Amino acid sequence: MKRIYFLLLILAPLFVFCQQDNKDTESKPQTKSFYFGLKGGVNFSNVTNASSIGAGSLTGYHAGIFVNMGAKLISFRIEALYSRQGYNYSTDSGSGSVKHDYIYLAELMGINITHFFQIQFGAQTGYLLNAKAESKDQGTGNAAADQILNLYNRFDFGMSGGLEVHPIAGIIVGARYNLSFSNLYKVSLTSSSGGSYTPNLDFKNNVVQVFAGYRF
Repeated sequence: MKRIYFLLLILAPLFVFCQQDNKDTESKPQTKSFYFGLKGGVNFSNVTNASSIGAGSLTGYHAGIFVNMGAKLISFRIEALYSRQGYNYSTDSGSGSVKHDYIYLAELMGINITHFFQIQFGAQTGYLLNAKAESKDQGTGNAAADQILNLYNRFDFGMSGGLEVHPIAGIIVGARYNLSFSNLYKVSLTSSSGGSYTPNLDFKNNVVQVFAGYRF
């Protein structure tokens, strides 16, 4: 089933692009069947299921490139983004923040509502480049959470959806919500004494993005 899913992801943009090429190009000048661009903006990130450490929103940023192809109504978007995200925490034993650096590849379907609005939804896969904890006190109070990169799942998979506006020329602005399905921390970890244990860390990335960019 997974092989079929990934095959469809690969073939979908080719199908949409071919459908566009077979049509008579009667679209208005503002509509492009293929374009690429740059984008960047602000992240408001957090993690789900983390009330035990008083998790709060962390402000970060993202930047990257994208390619868009398709017809007047339906289009396909591929994006490669660098994203700084994470969460703040506050417990009886300490407070601070945990920051993550990801590279994300997003594959999104776009529904064009006139020439100015586009609804986007799809899947994204990320790879964790780095993780850093900054503590104001001693730690989170959770020994597993205080250890960093080797305790994380390096790959992240989830869904993404939002709205993009094309106000004038090639300018784009928009907002998007990203929710991960995979656990942030590994399910099975190794304690300092050498034994294995399963911590209660069912955290998942939860990010709101606001962005602007330019399409060529």
